[in-house]
Amino acid sequence: MDKRQWTMDNGRKCPVGQTSAKKVDGPLSIVHCPLSVIRLIVLCLLSFVFCPINAQINTDRITAIGRNALYFEDYVLSIQYFNQVIRLKPYLSDPYLYRAIAKIQLEDFDGALRDCHSAIERNPFQPNAYYTRGFVYRQLERYAEAESDFTQALLFAPENKTYMVLRADVLSSLERYEEALRDMEHLLRREPENASLYFERGAICMAKGDTATATTSFLRTTQLDSQNPSSWSAYGTVLLMQDKQDSALVCLTKAINLGSKWAGDYVNRAVIFYQQHNYRGALSDFDKAIALSPNDPQAYYNRGVLRQEVGDYNRSLEDLSHAIELAPDKTEMRYQRAVVSLQLQQWQDAINDFDSLMLRYPNFLPSYYLAAQAHTALGHSKEAFALRQKAFELEQGAKSKEQRPSSTDEENSPNTSVQIAEAQPRKKDHRKEFSARTAQTNQEEQDESKYSSAFRGAVQKRYADVVNQPNIALSYYSSQAPSLSTGQYYAVAIEELNRAGLLPSTLFLVSQEPALTAELINHHFAQISTLTEQIERAESPMLYFARAIEFAIVQDYASAIEDCTNALMDNGQWTMDNGLITFARANWRYRLLQYQRAAGELTAEASMDFEIMLRDYDYVIEHSPDFPYAYYNKANILCTQRQWQSAIEHYSQAIAIDPNLAEAYFNRALTYIYVGDTEQGLQDLSRAGELGIYQAYNLITRFRE
Repeated sequence: MDKRQWTMDNGRKCPVGQTSAKKVDGPLSIVHCPLSVIRLIVLCLLSFVFCPINAQINTDRITAIGRNALYFEDYVLSIQYFNQVIRLKPYLSDPYLYRAIAKIQLEDFDGALRDCHSAIERNPFQPNAYYTRGFVYRQLERYAEAESDFTQALLFAPENKTYMVLRADVLSSLERYEEALRDMEHLLRREPENASLYFERGAICMAKGDTATATTSFLRTTQLDSQNPSSWSAYGTVLLMQDKQDSALVCLTKAINLGSKWAGDYVNRAVIFYQQHNYRGALSDFDKAIALSPNDPQAYYNRGVLRQEVGDYNRSLEDLSHAIELAPDKTEMRYQRAVVSLQLQQWQDAINDFDSLMLRYPNFLPSYYLAAQAHTALGHSKEAFALRQKAFELEQGAKSKEQRPSSTDEENSPNTSVQIAEAQPRKKDHRKEFSARTAQTNQEEQDESKYSSAFRGAVQKRYADVVNQPNIALSYYSSQAPSLSTGQYYAVAIEELNRAGLLPSTLFLVSQEPALTAELINHHFAQISTLTEQIERAESPMLYFARAIEFAIVQDYASAIEDCTNALMDNGQWTMDNGLITFARANWRYRLLQYQRAAGELTAEASMDFEIMLRDYDYVIEHSPDFPYAYYNKANILCTQRQWQSAIEHYSQAIAIDPNLAEAYFNRALTYIYVGDTEQGLQDLSRAGELGIYQAYNLITRFRE
């Protein structure tokens, strides 16, 4: 299928602000500029896009750059640009729509749906918004709502082919086949030479069970687009379903020679080879199918049956067991595995599989007789007799009803033969419809390697550990974990302390620090010596605090805690500095406990240390209730103590103070999911991803399944 057919609004170009860059027809009509130009613009704008003073930002230009980032598949980065526009001009609909499109690429369909709602609320007259929301509903298998939105989009653009094709698709999913075919016939009258439309009509007819019309449609597809492997694949599959093996073999071979990457083509051709007793060819094709789709149970099952046929029982058993692991609900696979287990004299394994078959197919006589054989081999005479007696009673009962159990009766017996892949599925995941690069190849295996940046492309495919974001702490160094969240955290007390110049270096609030070089480590040890000499001459709280920071940087947390305590003893009255010292002491105490736990050195006093740490956070919260990082860090500690509800409350308080604290959304999401509230957790993951923690998108795809 020619991917260039998918457009957002029939190829209509949309303005993207004042720019001389070349426009490209496509889903978003995104500006196309040389990559070097885009990078230069981004570098120039980054200096003020995320600046706290946003009043003078040119939102049209930021929107255009966000769309360029979308074009270059920098989905996470594009969301950050659209966030800026939304904060400044929340009444605009386009930024919500574009952000929804970026989220679709990241498979954050719930987040995309919320943005589509917002876009439509602000402008209910743009067909693209209904189309996009309909697409999201389709991905979520909410077909009735998808059909309603595609219909609404067609009211504004009644001749838009993309809208009508997708409406036909969801109508087919709703089993409203005649309505779906009416849409396809309407399009075919306009474009009688469009191969992809015949392909879509054929797929609808296949779902309807009209193989005759499907055959005609797929044949026409091969005539109009003879170099497309999908055309030959579909035509070959429908011929195979009609038991026209020779013709099907020609078509499937054609599809494979044209570069088909669908494992089903190899499965189906292997089935033909198997039925023609060409076992070598069948085995080769099953191997290729498994290489293309290593999680396809059908390919493993078929190969297991073939290996059983040629007497390779051990490897047959491996394949059949793997197929059952991948599809444990397909009970019929257990029959073949049980038969192979009998061949290998693994009697108990065979009995276990036959027992499962009897529960699913209580009238399937071979299960009883073969299970009795296994029990006999084990010396279980009583069990073997009972099974044979049961089989005899079933057989006599069937005879009395003049309805003898048949191995072809789907209600009474499993299908134990090799099975074809019935049809190549039409892609339900058309996220590339929303990218201006639809003409380029879309090979899944390239997704992991073609980007040099961790933030680019389909980041939801990059595995992320299910682990909380770390505490936010004080340091002279700022090196964030890979994300596009704000990166540095703002607090008035830190700004005032830095302005006063009481510390050797500028202090930051950070969530992760870089590894130090040997040169830097030597520098900080020298600083410790210098500060020690100064303290010996004249003690002061700030000198103790400065040395505590140095100790923490070189990971001597016990000394850092001691210096914080000395600083607090010398400064008994509450001040903002005092609050920062208390906050720092709690963080460093937690680091020390982490090290002790990892080394197996936790002492009996550890519980007391946890209490002291929590009291320190409570002290900061009491005296500075608008300091979100104390709530956030305390919530992290509560998670380690399995106090989930209290942790959620503290994350929520941190978010109430700073609605852009991405780490709080991320950690609260994991906590919600842990306690079973997956829906709320997915909403928080969506918000965390929106704010720049790209790992959230991988977790969304995993927890949504």
